[in-house]
Amino acid sequence: MIVALKSVMRLVILTILMAGMVSANPVRIKDLVEFDGVRGNDLVGYGLVVGLNGTGDGIRNAPFTEEIMSNILERLGVNVTGEQFRPKNVAAVFVTATLPPFARAGGRIDVTISAIGDAKSLLGGTLVMTPLNAADGQIYAVAQGTVIAGGAAAEGEAGGVVQGVPTSGVIPAGAYVEREVNFDFSSLASLRLGLRVPDFTTAGRIERAINRDFGRRVAVMLDSGTVRLDIGATRMPSPAHALGRIENISVQPERKARVVVDQRSGTIVMGDEVRISRVAVSQGNLTLRIHEAPIAVQPNPFSEGETVIVPRTDAQINEEPGIGLAEIPEGTSLSEVVAGLNALGVAPRDMIDILKSIKAAGALHAEFIVH
Repeated sequence: MIVALKSVMRLVILTILMAGMVSANPVRIKDLVEFDGVRGNDLVGYGLVVGLNGTGDGIRNAPFTEEIMSNILERLGVNVTGEQFRPKNVAAVFVTATLPPFARAGGRIDVTISAIGDAKSLLGGTLVMTPLNAADGQIYAVAQGTVIAGGAAAEGEAGGVVQGVPTSGVIPAGAYVEREVNFDFSSLASLRLGLRVPDFTTAGRIERAINRDFGRRVAVMLDSGTVRLDIGATRMPSPAHALGRIENISVQPERKARVVVDQRSGTIVMGDEVRISRVAVSQGNLTLRIHEAPIAVQPNPFSEGETVIVPRTDAQINEEPGIGLAEIPEGTSLSEVVAGLNALGVAPRDMIDILKSIKAAGALHAEFIVH
């Protein structure tokens, strides 16, 4: 047996110059905020997919499929009381969709179909008319149509193969909107802009950009995540006209210093705003190797005795010699540190360990997020 404990031993020697801050590019207001009241609504329904090629639910394992199938047939005038169903071409599914803002009756929306039983594939199936409910329990849309599955499955007596997710699919424009959300947008006297990433500096810049565009005070910052727009002060015919004018105004957002690390894939994402205080860094490499090579000892021919296994273990510890600590100057940007580590061939996972240690030492001035 060989057990290897790896942690690459390197001396990190970096000569780094102090870097200036890099400005973010201007971004449209519509890409930075959500407009109060302008949002979608989630819909969900429980339905039945029919016409499957023997890949549907097993009725014994999914009794709710038999129940919904009986209800549908009875609504169509077919009496199935006391009958036993054993079809393999039907599957119970959840149907989900999002009702977009300002959706009108008669419009069409996309729906997603997901099997909830033991169906193997929804490929080629047809969703039977399914009402979609919102959180208030009201029906806002009705879905029906042919399911476009996202994968394929094949199975034989000794094995099978699955590509993608055949138990989930979509129906483009598969639902009709039956009810509209009651929201009188045109009567609003004021409107709040909610920042997707709350920040006082960005909110202040949005306020100033809007007021500068209109030439008067029409917007006011309420907090780090909200800017209120006075519709009357804009002198526009309606709130829709006001939003149509301000949503394309460009603003330079202020980003928070942040480092995001994904330990599973070794991915590191960071911003130019990250800074590191003066700190010394060194990383070591210790390799522990254990090799088992047991020996079988047998008795002489025609003599009494039994074979004995004699254990033999070879254990080694290898450590590359270090040559001291590397000093990182004050004000160094994280991008420069990573560039230096890359130049020395430091692996991404070792780089993550170094960044964790710098953060623990209090020298990394950024929010450190690890997934």
